[in-house]
Amino acid sequence: MMDFIADDALTPEDEAKYVNAYLPLVHKVVKQLAWQTSSVMDREDMEQIALMGLLTSLRRYGHPDEQFGAYAAQRIRGAVLDELRELDWRPRRLRQKSHKINDAIREVTRKLGRTPSFEDLNQHLSITAEEYHEYLLLDCAKSLESLDDLLGGDALNGTLNGRSLEDEMVTSGTLRAALASLDEREKMILTLYYQQEMSLKEIALVLDLTEARVCQLNKKIAQKIQSFFQK
Repeated sequence: MMDFIADDALTPEDEAKYVNAYLPLVHKVVKQLAWQTSSVMDREDMEQIALMGLLTSLRRYGHPDEQFGAYAAQRIRGAVLDELRELDWRPRRLRQKSHKINDAIREVTRKLGRTPSFEDLNQHLSITAEEYHEYLLLDCAKSLESLDDLLGGDALNGTLNGRSLEDEMVTSGTLRAALASLDEREKMILTLYYQQEMSLKEIALVLDLTEARVCQLNKKIAQKIQSFFQK
């Protein structure tokens, strides 16, 4: 077991030691996000960005303690997602189609008074199952980015990042209320994704759901949490 020392500046030797110790976390986060990135970023580039995220985490945090893993995972994930935003990773064809599907979902929802199934949308829009699956993954990715913004980094780990203590307490209280509003399955999905760093495919297997259903639930979770911050 490695002994961690708090509040001391890291030497280059410390950095090398801790980077090596937390390499499994880097690989885990990269695996978790790989489904979003394969079209624009290869695994090696992604791992380099993730390693820089880990190194930045160590330099900001200092010697790791038991909370460091959660902090670093958010920083690593954030570094990769920031790079994806820079690359504008979503294919233009898919972005355009997602707008049409979103419009169709709103229209069919109004008509039916419920969330439409693929069969409902197919009658309205004539899309293939593959196109619908692509749309769900894209929509899920956007929801996860939104959740990362709300739950990631400083907000999740309680550092102030330039905000007043009063603002931080309000934000933390709002976040606690938002998380308390989730049902047990929604809380489980967040736990598996953010604490266990599972991929969507792994979460689907654990909960005996399809990836598409996990994506739908992720979007619902994001909307619930966002609604608390918009009040």
